[in-house]
Amino acid sequence: MVPTMVLVADDANDSHRARSLHDLADAVAGRGEAPVVPAFGSRKEVQRELDAVTGPKVVVPAYVAGGCVDSAGLYASLDLGADAEGGVCATAPLGAVPSLVADLAGRLARRGWEPGDGVVLAADGGESAEERQAVAEVARMLSRRLSAPVQVGYLTAWAPTVADAVERLRSADTGRVAVAVWRLVADADSDRLRALDAVVTPPLWPSENVVDTLLAQHRAATARLAV
Repeated sequence: MVPTMVLVADDANDSHRARSLHDLADAVAGRGEAPVVPAFGSRKEVQRELDAVTGPKVVVPAYVAGGCVDSAGLYASLDLGADAEGGVCATAPLGAVPSLVADLAGRLARRGWEPGDGVVLAADGGESAEERQAVAEVARMLSRRLSAPVQVGYLTAWAPTVADAVERLRSADTGRVAVAVWRLVADADSDRLRALDAVVTPPLWPSENVVDTLLAQHRAATARLAV
């Protein structure tokens, strides 16, 4: 029996994120590899969807590490039902995956980034050291791929802010500044980023690479459940 993939994220009070998340869930389900249950909303709504799934299940965060404070808090608070019939396996949010970083570099290039332009990696922040480490690793990998320095700026938690990081680069006379958005899906903050005087990439989704990566997580978790 193929475990159900339960995609989890907070979309409370954010219609942008809700639309993007449901489009992503439809794309993953469209591959036909596994049944997919979208569990998006408030903690109560997500827990209800999770509890309704019978049989083995793989719980997959629909956000990147350090990319959505609200979703990370929700995910940490869930009762995953470790004693569920058939077993349950919870995966970590996507982090410094080489293919995702390569996609991010490609998005910068398509938006007109050129060597010599400043680069800011825009993340949300978060509560845990693991999230901070993941964002720092993404910045390092992106810097190596671009052969250029990458500053990190945050939208919600930690410092500096994205706006401060952009202004710091502009003050250093680096020329144009590009913002690489470390977000899985579009949300209300996308408008704030577009208001910056900088080149801004879209979130990682839509991209078939995101679907591939989420399904790879599901396959690895399915193998663990089978042991």
